[in-house]
Amino acid sequence: MKQRTPVYITILIILTILFIVFYMFVQEASFLSSSYFWGTVAISVILTMIHNAIGDLIENEQFKKLSPSEKSEYLESKKKPYFKGLYESAFKKQSATEEKDILIDHGFDGIMELDNQLPKWWLGLFYFGLAYCAVYMVSYWTTDFAHQSVEYDAEYKAQTASIAEYMKNTPAPTIENAVYSPDNVAAGEEVFKTNCVSCHSAGGAGGIGPNLTDNMWINQPEKTLFKNVFHMVENGSPNNPAMQAFGKNGVLTGFDIQNVAAYIYHINQEQPPITPAQGGAAPQGTPANWEK
Repeated sequence: MKQRTPVYITILIILTILFIVFYMFVQEASFLSSSYFWGTVAISVILTMIHNAIGDLIENEQFKKLSPSEKSEYLESKKKPYFKGLYESAFKKQSATEEKDILIDHGFDGIMELDNQLPKWWLGLFYFGLAYCAVYMVSYWTTDFAHQSVEYDAEYKAQTASIAEYMKNTPAPTIENAVYSPDNVAAGEEVFKTNCVSCHSAGGAGGIGPNLTDNMWINQPEKTLFKNVFHMVENGSPNNPAMQAFGKNGVLTGFDIQNVAAYIYHINQEQPPITPAQGGAAPQGTPANWEK
């Protein structure tokens, strides 16, 4: 008769598996406050105790059928601590007598084979892996669990909602408090492509509107390039009705204007200008001496 796993070890293993399974589906630890989780834990513990009690009855019946020497050997083995026996079953080398008992009656070139049992920890991990794989595959094909597109959509909606909440509760930038940030350049490029490309061409090279990459500017109401762009986009151009007041007309928000001003600052100050030889529009206006 083999020594049985203590019931508290079985309960700990079951609780660990339940935690992993719940976390796998919920994706966060909020289930720890759920009555469903703790109800499952209570039922699992009760079933484990019942299973252990049935195991005790079966063990007693089997013990009665042992010979006196086998009973003595079994009782002696039960005195050994469980974890010590587990360690020895995994790592302890058999004695010569024990090897003789598990020696398989065939060999080659003097090499003999032993009928060793696999370690319990290895078997446990193997069977757990099989069970986990089955649960994972069933949940993957029959539910939305583990689908990247579903997870992406959920995260996208959550992030969009958080951005909308931030925009709702945060005052839009004005020309007084708007500042340049490299982080706004990419967003500003998208605003530029949507609202400005038709006149200023891709990359700000100019066309119907002036070239935004050189140092010649028709309107210079502000002392810094970033503020000047913000002013023009918000209020429009007094010299050209085609350059509408995107901000005052409600076409663009203060956040949009701050972003597109960052993009124009970027292509004007941090990149080389697009010259007429490269397809850029001819300079218009007067040289600008922007403050840094």
